Amino acid sequence: MVKSYPTVSEEYLQAVQGAKRKLRGFIAEKNCAPLMLRLAWHSAGTFDQCTKTGGPFGTMRFTGELSHGANNGLDIAVRLLQPIKDQFPILSYADFYQLAGVVAVEVTGGPEILFHPGREDKAEPPVEGRLPDATQGPDHLRTVFIKQMGLSDKDIVALSGGHTLGRCHKERSGFEGPWTENPLIFDNSYFKELVSGEKEGLLQLPSDKALLSDPIFSPLVKKYAEDENAFFKDYAEAHLKLSELGFAEA
Repeated sequence: MVKSYPTVSEEYLQAVQGAKRKLRGFIAEKNCAPLMLRLAWHSAGTFDQCTKTGGPFGTMRFTGELSHGANNGLDIAVRLLQPIKDQFPILSYADFYQLAGVVAVEVTGGPEILFHPGREDKAEPPVEGRLPDATQGPDHLRTVFIKQMGLSDKDIVALSGGHTLGRCHKERSGFEGPWTENPLIFDNSYFKELVSGEKEGLLQLPSDKALLSDPIFSPLVKKYAEDENAFFKDYAEAHLKLSELGFAEA
C-alpha cells in the first residue's frame, strides 16, 4: 500500500531525534527493551482494517486500554516512559510509543527500522479482544494478523521472531519463562530454538509451535533459523507495517 506521510515541523523532527537519544540511554540502562517492544506492538496490533479503528494512536495512555487482559504489566512501561515524554511535549503519544519500540529493537542488536512521524493521538481506546491469543493455532493467527490487521503470512512469522526478546510472566500471561538463552539480545535465536525442539528452561507457546506445524509458516521458520540477515530484513519490513497500521493511508 502506498503511504502518504504527513509533513511535520522542523521542531517536531528535532524532538523525535532528542527523544530517540533519551530512549536509547534509558532502555539500555533499565534493560527494558522487551517491555517497550511489547507496548509498541500491543498499541498497534488493535487495528481493525474493516472499521478503521484501533491501531498505533497513543490510546495505551488510557487506563481503559491498559486494563485489557492482554496488556497486563504495560502500565509499568507507560509509567517508565512518562518522564521522557514530559521532556518532549510536542510529540504525540502515538509517535512516542512507536519510537520506543523501534529503539528497543535497535539497542538490543536488531535491525534498524524506518520511523515516519506524524501519528495523531486518538481519544478512544479500542475494544478488548483484538490481540492474538498465545494458546491458539494458525487459523487464529491468520484471523488476527491477516483478516483484522491486513498483514501477511510472512509478517506473522517475522514478527513472531520478536519473541527473541523478553520472557513471559505467569502473573501477566499465565506462562512463565524466556524463549531464548539471552532474552536481551535481538537475533534469530527464537527460530533456532523452535527448530531444535523444546528445551528445559525455555518457553514455547502453542502459538509458537503452530508456526512449525503450518505448511506456509514452517519454511519461513527454517529460513530465518538459518539466515539471520533474511530474518532482520523481513522483520524490519513487518515491524514498519505493524507500526503504521491505519496511519498515512493514501
